Parts: sequence; structure tokens; C-alpha cells
Amino acid sequence: MGGAFVAAAILARLGGRIGLPTIPLFILAGILLGPNTPGFVLLEDPHDLEMLSALGLVLLLFYLGLEFHMDDLKTGGKKMAIAGSVYLALNVGAGLIFGFALGWGTSEALVLAGVLGISSSAIVTKILVDAGRIGNPETKPILGIIVVEDIFLALYLAALQPIISGSEGAGETAWQITKAFGFLVLLAVAARWGTQIIGKLFATKDDELLTISFLGAAVLVSGVAEQFGVADAIAAFMVGLILGNTASGERIRELVHPLRDAFAAIFFFGFGLSIAPGDLPTVIWPVLIAVLLTVVMNIAAGLFTARIYGFGALPTANVGTTLLARGEFALILATMAAVAGLDPRLSPFIAGYVLILAVLAPLVAGRSHWLARILPGGKAELAKAAEAVPEPEPAGSGR
Repeated sequence: MGGAFVAAAILARLGGRIGLPTIPLFILAGILLGPNTPGFVLLEDPHDLEMLSALGLVLLLFYLGLEFHMDDLKTGGKKMAIAGSVYLALNVGAGLIFGFALGWGTSEALVLAGVLGISSSAIVTKILVDAGRIGNPETKPILGIIVVEDIFLALYLAALQPIISGSEGAGETAWQITKAFGFLVLLAVAARWGTQIIGKLFATKDDELLTISFLGAAVLVSGVAEQFGVADAIAAFMVGLILGNTASGERIRELVHPLRDAFAAIFFFGFGLSIAPGDLPTVIWPVLIAVLLTVVMNIAAGLFTARIYGFGALPTANVGTTLLARGEFALILATMAAVAGLDPRLSPFIAGYVLILAVLAPLVAGRSHWLARILPGGKAELAKAAEAVPEPEPAGSGR
């Protein structure tokens, strides 16, 4: 663990000197020091960091929930649901068509629909934090799309598992979906009507007690959620949403920062450990086609979202590029496919696809103004924004 922290810190410092974001550098550290590349191996088994990586994901989504307010759901819930549904329809639909076009099999196509269709909540959150866009107007729709994705994810996993394994009938599938949906409803009820009661339980002036309390709540609820077939990510988000709307919300935001950053680094490092770049050449062309398809679908989803919210070119570009990354969910699907004995080409395909987009997405999101320039009205909007920036006053002006 110490080696992971040090390696991530060194590469992040080096990358920071040339303006690179930290996410691909943390992943690169994991790839270089993992068992899938030649040279020094820090960790032979990526599962050694599995619990710490899971904690990193939970804290990232918990923080995302803290920044999300109930008022946002009350006033813009319908728009968020529409934007999220269209995003899923475009990306999951394109992934399903792509899967059938490859001809690897029906179960494989269903797996690929999820791989190409669902963004990485962890990477999206980190991009928003690193780019300082948490307060931007387009961030609310981005978070709304993530919420819709995570709800879809819970139901999708419950339905997919028996289909690809062939071990359970329709009744068991329906029960799994019912359990997942029931737990989601329970979390939603707590977020809507339980905030005052929960706020009293967490009310304390002692930072130590508050930290232990919110950390315990986030991890415990996430763990229970997994037993009901709900992704730990959405459970952590909901806990953050509830606590963020209590009187202790602002203090919790401040206290969670160092925890979030430290364990997020371990999450992305562990992410890199699980990727085998040497397998990429065997499926390079399907991977490149899938990456191009994902870029196109994300831009289309960004344009649709912008139309709903009345955004200009730059917010539109921010939406399309920020949601581009694919990550932890795709790797979960790769594991499920391997256990179920599906086409062996799936694992290297998913690894290569995830690696390219995990590295590409933060770079592209940081340069979204390039995309904005080619969107309708983009040049004029960027020029107007540049004129609005005040010029530095000359030395000796006396002001």
C-alpha cells in the first residue's frame, strides 16, 4: 500500500509539471508496477488492494452525493431523468448493436451493451473535482445522468447474471430485480423524508466522532446494498445526498476531502493493476471502433442534454467529454464474462477499451473547448468569454 501511494504521488508530480491530469497517471503507475507488465512487480495479485479500492470508489461517490442537493432533484428531476434515459438509450443501444455486429454471441452482445453504455462514476467524479467544475451549471445534469446510470446498473446486473450463467430461471431473475429496486426505494425514502432525523443522529461538535460516523454510514450502507444487488456506488451517493442536506453537511465535505483523495489514488492504482496492455493487439480494431462509437454517442448525448437545458457550446462539450470514461463497471462485467465462460476475446477487448478511454477521457475533458469550437455558435461563445476576462493592470498604475 505504501508503494502504491508513493508511485502514484511520483508520477502525479511528474505529470503535473507538463499539465497532465492525475487519473491516467495513477492508472499508469498500477500498470507499470503490476503483474501484467515486465520489470519490477509491486503487487502480484490486484485483489490485495480490493478492499481499499472499493473504499476509494465509495468515498468518491459519497462526496458526489454531498455536492448534490435535494432541491436539484425536486426542481430538475424530470429533466435529469430524460437526459439520463436518452444517454443510456444512445450508448447502451449502440453497444448492443456493436456487440451483435461482432458476431461473438448473444450473451457477449449483452455484456458489451453494458461495457459501452455505462460511464465510470469514479473517473467522472474525479474529473469534475480536478477541473473545478463542481459548481458549473452543466454539472447538475452530469450528476443526474450518473444517478440514472447507477439505477439502471443495479437492475441490469440483476437481470444479466442469470442470463449469461444460465443457472437461474425467470422467477429468480424477477426476485433479484425486485430486491434491488426495493432497496433503491428505501434509500430514496430516507433521502426524501428522513433527513431531519438522520441529521440529529449525526449532530456532534467533535470532528473525530463525525468522521467515524459518516465513514461508517457510507461503507456500511454500501456493503448492505451489494447484498441486495445494488451497486455500492449508488448507495454511497445516496448516503452523501442525505448527509449533505443535514446541518453537518458542510463540515462533512471538509473532513472527507483528504480521505477521498487518498483512497481515490489507490482505486485508480488498483484499476491499473488489473489491466493487461499486452492483450490489446489481439482485439485492437474492435477496440478502436468501440472507442470511436462511444465518442460519437457521447457528443450526441451532450447535444441532446444541452437542448433540454438550453446550454451553449462549452457546457455541451463539457457534458459530452466528462461522461466519456468507462471503468470499474466494465471490469466487473469482464470478470462476470470470464466466470461464465463466454468468448475469451471479451476480457482483452474490455481491458483495452477501458484503458484507452480511462486515459483519453480526462485529457479530452480538460480540453473540451476544442470540441466547443466546432459546435454551433462555439467560436462566438468562446470569444465572448475571452473578452469577459479582465486584463491584468499595468505595473505602477497606482490601483
